[in-house]
Amino acid sequence: MPRIPTPETISAAPGPSQPMLRAVEKQLGVAPNLFRLISNSPAALEGYLGMSAALSKGRLPAPTRERIALAVAEINQCTYCLSAHTYLGKNLAGLDDAEIVANREGRSNDSMAAAAVHFAAKVARERGHVGEADLEAVRRAGYDDAQIIEIVQHVALNVWTNYINKVADTEVDFPVVQARQAA
Repeated sequence: MPRIPTPETISAAPGPSQPMLRAVEKQLGVAPNLFRLISNSPAALEGYLGMSAALSKGRLPAPTRERIALAVAEINQCTYCLSAHTYLGKNLAGLDDAEIVANREGRSNDSMAAAAVHFAAKVARERGHVGEADLEAVRRAGYDDAQIIEIVQHVALNVWTNYINKVADTEVDFPVVQARQAA
């Protein structure tokens, strides 16, 4: 049972959040529990949607963004985010089952994406305390400084949603995927 109430419907959410939730529903076909949960704070919902929209205009491709989300969700043992990003990874980003397993382990079967996912997992595990060798490895793989900043920002955004879902014990409204490893 959720520890922070999730508005049952868009119309049950605070008034300022409702237009944002309708936009989410228009884009995804539904307003998932995470978005309705966050809508308890219109400012938090606006911030989350704003950061997500800004990062979607970045230089990291959508499949790589999903790969990072899967790695971070596994590290933080967030069932909600693992479930959501497994679904989104398969259905929107075109990731296959083997790739999703690799991503959850902090790696990728795609050589370019592997460096980003490995770096993102290291940032998440080490809470940003990465070494010069880590930066050089991701640069050697072809990522420039702007993309490295985007990788870190995706880690931060996903850690935030992981923590929100862990604190609230958000009800999973995607096919459930459980974390495998200890954090």
